[in-house]
Amino acid sequence: MPETNPLVRKLGPFFALLDAELAVLASLHKRRRTFVSGRDLVHQGQSDQAAYILASGWACSYKLLEDGQRQIVDFQIPGDFLGLCSVLLHVSDHNIEPVTDIEVTEILVADLLDAFAQRSRLATAILWAASRDEAMVVEHLVDIGRRNAM
Repeated sequence: MPETNPLVRKLGPFFALLDAELAVLASLHKRRRTFVSGRDLVHQGQSDQAAYILASGWACSYKLLEDGQRQIVDFQIPGDFLGLCSVLLHVSDHNIEPVTDIEVTEILVADLLDAFAQRSRLATAILWAASRDEAMVVEHLVDIGRRNAM
């Protein structure tokens, strides 16, 4: 797998991937898709979807509020998973919208679970990365929540 793969770059500094794990990651990159800026690729409440790995561009996750407004909760950059939790939980609790035109690799849940079954260290690496991303979101929310209105 080329070093330019964004997911490999994301995992590489913290988790030494073996050749067999790199091969499994490469096998996941079968379905490439593009999405234009401003059109959601994941919708709050949506079920039965694929997860995506962001290959290029930026996206944001946001929640729709009862009054019709939205609250952006995170930004995603190349190497990040999009919709991973919603695939595993079978329903999305937020929307994901490309901020720029994006290219993604679409990964069906069956393919992802098969990859994890083949290489449990790969599952550990991706869980670690997802947990780190979640911790950063929590820190940002705490920072925002403790600021005064001005």
